[in-house]
Order: sequence, then C-alpha cells, then structure tokens
Amino acid sequence: MKLELSRVVQGTIRVGVLKGLGKTGQQSLEVPACLLYTPFGTMPHLTQDTLHTLGNLPPVAQVTLSSIAEHHEVLEDFKDGFRKFSGLHDSVLYCSLHDPASPTPTGYTTNKTVSVWGCGGRIELTVNKFMALLKAVQPDWYQSMADGETWQNDTSRKRVRKSVDRTLGHLDECLLLHQKSQELEGVEVFGVVEGGDILEERLRSARETAKRPVAGFCLDGFQSGSMDQTLRTQLITAVAKELPEDKPRLLQGVGQPDEVLACVEAGVDLFESHFPFQVTERGCALSFSFDISSDPELAGRAPPSVLELNEKKDTAGGTLHNGEQDNLKTQKTPFEINLNDNRFKDDFRPLVEGCGCYCCTNHQRAYLHHLLVTNELLAGVLLMIHNTSHYHGFFEALRKALASDKLDLLKRRVLERGGRTETKGLRPIGRDSRGIDVACPSKVSLEVSSN
Repeated sequence: MKLELSRVVQGTIRVGVLKGLGKTGQQSLEVPACLLYTPFGTMPHLTQDTLHTLGNLPPVAQVTLSSIAEHHEVLEDFKDGFRKFSGLHDSVLYCSLHDPASPTPTGYTTNKTVSVWGCGGRIELTVNKFMALLKAVQPDWYQSMADGETWQNDTSRKRVRKSVDRTLGHLDECLLLHQKSQELEGVEVFGVVEGGDILEERLRSARETAKRPVAGFCLDGFQSGSMDQTLRTQLITAVAKELPEDKPRLLQGVGQPDEVLACVEAGVDLFESHFPFQVTERGCALSFSFDISSDPELAGRAPPSVLELNEKKDTAGGTLHNGEQDNLKTQKTPFEINLNDNRFKDDFRPLVEGCGCYCCTNHQRAYLHHLLVTNELLAGVLLMIHNTSHYHGFFEALRKALASDKLDLLKRRVLERGGRTETKGLRPIGRDSRGIDVACPSKVSLEVSSN
C-alpha cells in the first residue's frame, strides 16, 4: 500500500491515489475518499445485489471487530476468511475495532485489554485474542488495538497520557505477533493516534506511531460531537505535520459534510461512511447540494469558512460528556430532511431534484413518508439507496472540485443548508502541561517544540 500524491492544495489538502490495495495489489482508491460501511459484511438494509446497482462505490469495505468478534469460532471453522464468508468477494477488506455508528460504553479498558460490544454484549480482548480474531477474519488491512476512551471533554491529562502509552504498547505487541503470523502475511497495519484534546499528547502519539512500521494512521478520538469543530481541525492540522506524506490518514467517527470539508483541509485522506446509515435510521434523506457548476450570482462572493460552522445547527448543544454519545445518532443535521414530518404526506417531488438514484427516479417524498409512518421495511431500503448514493456523490464532487480548483464553490454549495455562526476572539487549541486550555486567535500557527 502506497499513497501517491498528485497535488497538495493550499499546503495541506492532499489529492492522490492509494495504490497497491488488496491481496493482488491491483486495486486503488482515489483520495480524499470514504470507505464502504459494511459492519457485518453487508451494508445495512441492502443486499449485495442492490448495493452494486449503485455506481462509483469505493473498493474498500469496512468491517468491525465489535460486530463479528462473537463469531470468532465460526470463522476459524470456516477457514477462508470473512470476505468469502460474507460475500464481499471483490472488496478490499479493512477491519476496525469499533462500529463508528454505535456508541461504545467507556470504563472497561485495562492495561492489557480493550472491550468491544456486539449483539451479545461485551467481549474483552487481549492482544493475543485480538490478533487471533484477525487471523480468522483475514483482512487486507486493520487498525491496531487501541485505548480510545478519551473522547470525553472532561478526561484528565493523566488518563490521556495513559491512553497514548497503552495504545503504543498495544501496537508494538500487535506488530510482533503480526510478523510471526503466516496467516497475516501481506496484511497491512494502521497505527492509531490518540491524545484526546491535549496537544502535546497528540503530537507525542503521532511521532511515536510514525516510528513504527505501519502502512497508515487512524486518527481516533475526534468523533462528531466529542469536541469543538475548530479545536478538532487545529489538532488534526498539528498532528498531520508529524506524519509521513506517503502514508494515508484515516479519520474515525467523523462524517457530516461540513466536518469532512474541514478535516480534508486539515490533511485527512480517508473517512468512514457511517453517516448515511445514521441519517437513514432517523427516517431522513440527505438533501444538501454539491453541484459545482458555475453560478454567476455567487461569483466573487467570499466563501464561508468551514470553521465558522461550529455549534449553531440542529446538532448543537456543545461537546459531549460520558454517556451522551447515544443521543448523537438521533439528532437531525442541517444536511437532511425528516420524512417523518407530516408536511411530506402530499409532497410528490423526488427526495432531491436531479438525483439519479433508484429512489429519486421512481418514488416521491410522500411515498417515503407513507412507508415510514406505516413502519414498512422498504423505507430503510429506499432511504439507504439514496443516502449512500448522495454521500458518495459528495466525495466524488469533492475530488473534482480539488482537481479543478473549485473547492470554495463546493463549500458554498454544501454549507448553504447549514446555520453558521461568526466565531470571534480566542479559540482553544488544546490543553497545556498543567491541563489548562490553551487559547489562540482564529488564524493560528501550531508550532510546538519537539523536546
């Protein structure tokens, strides 16, 4: 696996191709990109046949150990890996630790173990059990075991430091066992960058992880709602400077279009695609625009900064404390319409005018409203088709915008549906060695000594 960059826009935005994917090394993925959300080996609500009627899907499918850990013995007996077991024959398989669409209870991590939560409850994993499970799954690349329980904004500095130390220790053990395993020969490892909202710990984690023989990096602890969007972007920008340019950076738990744009500007290459599923589960349809055709009315108008879209949206309410992550998946965002609303009962327009997906071509908003209020399973199927198509279309538009120097226009299109607030004065960029918030002006250069 190697990332070949064709352009670097505005000094931080990376455009290129991730090559050498899969067992044969013949598959590739243009970046910025998102993965295919298949936690159980299939996209929720859709059969494989239905899924592949959608165009321009990424070749990389994400499965989660939290979803399949309880089937460890079955996969060992099957012997041919999870790709064949689930019918993902032509997909590149990436295995993550947790399901980004499901909240993970905290307080169950120890020095030697992490816990994942499947349908049957909690499963405690040591490094040996973690690696044994990966041998049965046989992915193309996987996230190393990590202590990621520091996303709450009230986490102490001591706990954050311990998280970084544990994660680095887990990575070293995973790499050692990986090298001894014939079953994992040719499989790539992504190291995990932790550090909560403390700048020094983020940089230490990034520097130390980059010293290990990993193929790429997972940036953890930046989940939607876990921290202020400005703070997230500034921390990612600082972390990205410590990582090698030829290795991909995968951001976990972030999927809203405004957040994606901000994080791409900070140097992120890959995203998970759980957001369309969360929108579907709310009975909503993605409806934001990403048309980058020229518009003379908007020509010359200064683009809004992505960083100005902080808290004033339907998901507003500040950053999350422990236990509040459950509410995030039910909160409507400005990028969707809620088809449960009674005003759609006689709305005979498609979900999005001009959308070419099966749902918008064949059905109306009123029909989707009817399916939802009568609890028909077809509602989830049609919404998932549309939301998946719309979301992956957004990423395709993002790559085209970067190639044609139209990122500012794309930002205007995407952000015009959301509320926006002007942020003034000083903004926190993390916490110092005493655990006190460090503030800086809105335009900040993060320069930290390597000592």
